[in-house]
Amino acid sequence: MKFIISGKNIEVTPGLKSTIEQKLKKLERYFTPETEIIVTLSVEKERQKIEVTIPVKGNIIRSEQTSNDMYVSIDLVEEVIERQLRKYKNKLVARSQGHPTAASSPSDFKKEFFESEDEVEEDGEIRIVRTKKFGIKPMFPEDACIQMELLGHNFFVFSNAETDEVNVVYKRKDGAFGLIEPEFH
Repeated sequence: MKFIISGKNIEVTPGLKSTIEQKLKKLERYFTPETEIIVTLSVEKERQKIEVTIPVKGNIIRSEQTSNDMYVSIDLVEEVIERQLRKYKNKLVARSQGHPTAASSPSDFKKEFFESEDEVEEDGEIRIVRTKKFGIKPMFPEDACIQMELLGHNFFVFSNAETDEVNVVYKRKDGAFGLIEPEFH
């Protein structure tokens, strides 16, 4: 695995670099040596944040963890990445069952990733427990933000009056708002 480690408002000391590589080296059993692991450390006030991004064929394995101690954040991010990998493995295995030719593993993973039985978790399956239907009336993104705030939600789906497309506004961690617009290829 190739580590690309950078820092924003923080110096990446040899100790931090060593800890990151040691923790994330546990993932080595899953990936080929060419796989890049992009790590960004940042500090904002008292928040110590680590972002780990692993581009794999057609998908991105990513986790972002924040705490008041960078070493705690590093521990947390490693656990989350492992959990995501188990779910991703289950998805790939389920997709390939019944389709022997579809079982070819993405080139970013080692063969052992798919062969180890002990990693498969059944309780990690995705379940939709509730479906909501609602009428969508055209509105401007700013009005959608106001409506979202009035409802006390952290996102709001609406029909954009300017584009006639379904959009989503959401509340960001920094308190600002974001807008998601569809992009059709």
